[in-house]
Amino acid sequence: MKTTPIIVGIAGGTGSGKTTVARAIYDRVGPDRIEWISHDSYYRNFEGLSADERHHINFDHPDSLETELLARHLDVLCKGSAVEVPIYDFTTHSRKPETKRAEPRKVIIVEGILVLGEPELRKRIDIKLFVDTPADIRFVRRLLRDIKTRGRSVESVIEQYVTTVRPMHEEFVEPSKRHADLIIPEGGENLVAIDAIISRVEHLLS
Repeated sequence: MKTTPIIVGIAGGTGSGKTTVARAIYDRVGPDRIEWISHDSYYRNFEGLSADERHHINFDHPDSLETELLARHLDVLCKGSAVEVPIYDFTTHSRKPETKRAEPRKVIIVEGILVLGEPELRKRIDIKLFVDTPADIRFVRRLLRDIKTRGRSVESVIEQYVTTVRPMHEEFVEPSKRHADLIIPEGGENLVAIDAIISRVEHLLS
């Protein structure tokens, strides 16, 4: 049995289906063996800024994320101790006072658009996945998600997509595809890819 956790990194553009892939792996391997951490939980705390200042933050740039904290948390989990993961409030662009405990388990999923673009995360990841989905589908998914769950207007989502999301995808997210061990077209709908990932995880565990 592998003594340190197997870390699975899942990257891809916004709305690509990363969460669907993570959910498929989580359900198949079993919640008793998997801990699932989102890179989005590590957005920096901008509560000291005004609402207008927060509105103009580029949340798709690597600097907006406290990746160094996530890297430290992965190291702690690999040593067998639990960590307290931040809970981010996307409606106020600030961290909530409470946290979510992540337990050390045999498999750790790390999911986020920039997971493969960060060298400090890549060197800790055992299985690197990139979910590849056409831009138009990703945009529609993001639009629906931000309106439904993050209290955004259609206009604000479109403005953010044009000014920061698309340029940052082209600069940081898309190039990180070259670091992937497996590129998954169609996301969680690609059952062949999901089966291959599960087989690899089980092989490393045994």
